[in-house]
Amino acid sequence: MSTTSSVNSLLSSTATSTSTNTAVDLSNMLAAETGSSTSGIDVTSAVAAAIYADRAPERLWQADQTTLSSQTTALTAIQTATEAVATDMESLNTLTGPLASRTVTSSNSSDITATAATGTVAGTHAVVVNNLATTGVWYSSLETAAGTTDAADSPLPSSSFTLTTASGSQTFTTGSGDAVDTLNQLATAINSATNSNGVSLGVTATVVSDSTGSRLAIVSNSSGAANDFSVSGSYTSWTAPGLSSSETLGANSIQMTSTAGTATITTKSGDTYTDLKNDIDNATVTNSDGETVPLGLTATLGTDSSGNANLTITSTDGSSSFTINEPSAASGSFGFTQAVAGADASLTVDGVPIDSASNTVTGAIPGVTLNLLGTSSGTPVDLTVASDASAVSTAINQFVTDYNTAIGLVNTQFKMTSSTDSSGNTTSAPGVLASDPTMASLQSTLEQALNYVYTPTSGTTTVSSLSDLGITVGDDGTLSVDSTTLNNALTNDPTDVQNFFEGPALNGFANSVYTSLNSFTNAGNGAFEVDLSSIAAENTDLTTQISDFETNYITPQQTLLTADFSEAEIALQQLPEEMAQLNSELGFNSNGSSN
Repeated sequence: MSTTSSVNSLLSSTATSTSTNTAVDLSNMLAAETGSSTSGIDVTSAVAAAIYADRAPERLWQADQTTLSSQTTALTAIQTATEAVATDMESLNTLTGPLASRTVTSSNSSDITATAATGTVAGTHAVVVNNLATTGVWYSSLETAAGTTDAADSPLPSSSFTLTTASGSQTFTTGSGDAVDTLNQLATAINSATNSNGVSLGVTATVVSDSTGSRLAIVSNSSGAANDFSVSGSYTSWTAPGLSSSETLGANSIQMTSTAGTATITTKSGDTYTDLKNDIDNATVTNSDGETVPLGLTATLGTDSSGNANLTITSTDGSSSFTINEPSAASGSFGFTQAVAGADASLTVDGVPIDSASNTVTGAIPGVTLNLLGTSSGTPVDLTVASDASAVSTAINQFVTDYNTAIGLVNTQFKMTSSTDSSGNTTSAPGVLASDPTMASLQSTLEQALNYVYTPTSGTTTVSSLSDLGITVGDDGTLSVDSTTLNNALTNDPTDVQNFFEGPALNGFANSVYTSLNSFTNAGNGAFEVDLSSIAAENTDLTTQISDFETNYITPQQTLLTADFSEAEIALQQLPEEMAQLNSELGFNSNGSSN
């Protein structure tokens, strides 16, 4: 067979295999027959054109997948919006939700503030604060710098004192050349001290410095009388610090222990050393036989080197030792002064006396925590527990916002939307879910849910429908809120608002809406899950169909076309030479005439 007939046969075969879709330029072949030059066949383009035509079914399937993807996106958005509405209703239908939130208003927030737990019974309570809880504080005598050494690290005078707390007691010795020789070392020793059970003493010691020197401050870790502590020293003679003519004593409790027993001397603000002397001289204790005997200490008035009044205490017999829980710095000694005694807070709530070790008081009013800030001087402070209108308003407005989002997305599916393609053609079409029966059902459910009317089983109510809360429905199906009407209802009729949403047994408006939406939002078999699963399955089937079509038809067809067109290309490249040889054998010259 000649080359020309071979090419014709090949092209005839190729045309059969590709039907009318083969992109072969026959003019090139005719030019080759007449001896004209030819660029041959573009095999890649020819095969691509043929395969493109063969993939027409695929493009339809891919268009279906695009539609399914759009449906998934739209349905997921509507599912999220609807679930938000259901969540809002669930929140408004629980005993711990915003409808149960409470606020507490104080008539004197400078003295008392308070917070209330969710569900606390509303009402007003009268509270009188007699005194606040205090934390025990002691401070040491002033230590000054020794030469170039900082006061906090200067050697302390020799002394011994006992620190007694609710956890136990421990004696500390200073100035003896041991490890506790400075204020910093003493602070470390106190903070690391424990009782026999390894429990901390419950106080914290710190060094406080100013321009005059340094002191050791010891503070109880907790307030209240039970957590108070004392610092005592053993003496045969103790002299109190001097008081100028313009100074007086403060309110304090001084504990003294002699061989006879222990007595507590109490001073009042404004007392003088004369008052304290009389109290000490007249102090008595009960001995082991149950007899009342003198304490056995004598107080003597005097003056110091500056002419200030002071007080010296000695044992009556002149030799016995005694302890005092307020040792103060005499010349060349080291001692402590009580700044604040630990005491409990004292108050009355609705006339009932309350004692608290802390200024944060719980249990006095069920569900309410009191924060004591000052004394009320016998004047009652009114605490009003009420519904938290702000929290409820926020929750209701959130429901309106979420409802509008959901109904808006659903309504969009039934709205005709115009679009213009690249050729300028304009078409109109509804949303991708317009034919989905779930959308029509959801739209109807959302709209009908708003028609709920609450009727109390007994009595009357000011809130029986959404309109009573200032919530109305617009022409487009969305809700709007009249904040004035809503706030009035929340302020004046909070119980009616709560009854509307919760009903007598959590079966009001909120439950009605949540229940009606459950057939859509249910995680196991809700309409959303069913629809999304169906779309996903259809998309998977199309993916498999496209893959099988590529594997079983397109790939073999592409291989066959490539081989056929390549063979035709080779034949076309050889055609001019074959034609010249044929002309020569037939005796034709180059212009086509015979010799």
